[in-house]
Amino acid sequence: MKSALSIMIISLSTLLSCAQNSNNNMSELKSTLAAKADPSTAATDTAIFGNGCFWCTEAIFQQLEGVVKVESGYSGGTVVNPSYKEVCTGTTGHAESLRIVYDPKKISYDELLEVFWQTHDPTTLNRQGNDIGTQYRSVIFYHNNEQKQKAEKYKAELDKSGAFNNPIVTEIVPEQPFYVAEDYHQNYFNENGSQPYCQLVIRPKVEKFQKVFKNKIKH
Repeated sequence: MKSALSIMIISLSTLLSCAQNSNNNMSELKSTLAAKADPSTAATDTAIFGNGCFWCTEAIFQQLEGVVKVESGYSGGTVVNPSYKEVCTGTTGHAESLRIVYDPKKISYDELLEVFWQTHDPTTLNRQGNDIGTQYRSVIFYHNNEQKQKAEKYKAELDKSGAFNNPIVTEIVPEQPFYVAEDYHQNYFNENGSQPYCQLVIRPKVEKFQKVFKNKIKH
């Protein structure tokens, strides 16, 4: 009798173990499929930069190997969910910004900082070329102390090296609410490449970036 009972207990334990393993495998499969369906749900990190008109800067960061997603938006202001028209007045305090989701196994925050500083002028206060206003200021919104330290160190080293003729005025501030810009601002260069602004302003910047960072571009 004891032998039969022992066999029943062992059999039941085996069935429960198999069921548990099956559930675990199913959960892992679901997670894998979800990550493939939406890469931004995988092991990623986020950077938020403001470096002038987001039409231009979005087109640059989208091409980097390891960058999963780039969104144009507004950050650093006082108005909740501002419109483009409101931000353009310069009274909301927002900067045109990019929220960059990236895979740290393929591209580091340091590399993103390198691209950030080399693809705009961080020495002009509230201005990038003909774009003038606080919404075009150079700013880094850090998410944690590590990002803060790296940004501050990189900025200090660039200033010390004399890489630019004038001091860097880039702000380095804690992460603030990021509001995604209107749909027509997203993927702007790729969808409006034939427009005069894209041809005259964005394309030269993109082509210069491609030459300098050719080893970091997606293939």
